Amino acid sequence: MNQSGHYDNIEVAGIVLYSFLENSSGVTFASKLCSLKKQLLVPYSVYDDGELQTDGNNFGRVEDRTLVANEETFRKIGARLAVIGDQLADEIEDSFVNNLAQQFMMENVSSQHLSEAVRNVVARMPPDMEQEKAMLMAAMILAKKVVNVVPALLQQVFSTTVNYINQNLHDYVNNLGPEN
Repeated sequence: MNQSGHYDNIEVAGIVLYSFLENSSGVTFASKLCSLKKQLLVPYSVYDDGELQTDGNNFGRVEDRTLVANEETFRKIGARLAVIGDQLADEIEDSFVNNLAQQFMMENVSSQHLSEAVRNVVARMPPDMEQEKAMLMAAMILAKKVVNVVPALLQQVFSTTVNYINQNLHDYVNNLGPEN
């Protein structure tokens, strides 16, 4: 059963990317990543005033435990992808990453710009890797490497990468989840 409707309620791409970055080796921006986590992962009960609603539920609380379980599943997926990403990261030349980092610093890089960079990296990936998986891996590895070069770009790179994933790989990422 496809539950992608449920996954639209949580930011799947953001969860997978954050977990990928958090679990990748050689990350030089760990402190910045912690501050990003605080911005991304607002507690579900942030709007809870402690009062019960007429239906008996607390306002602002997520009563659907499936969403919480699915979020944990997508965190685990991001962690597993980080292991693969660590193995593939050396395939990307430092000059290519530095060039992309310069683009992020000089202009507002869109997911279309990132798409071009991803195509370039995918061409160097193992030919037996599924196309969508290669694109996802390339985007996340590029995000990690660019932020390693310029940690101050974390928020911008993270946002651009999530937009890229949502525009190009939304169904693929959602189908990585349970019951698909």
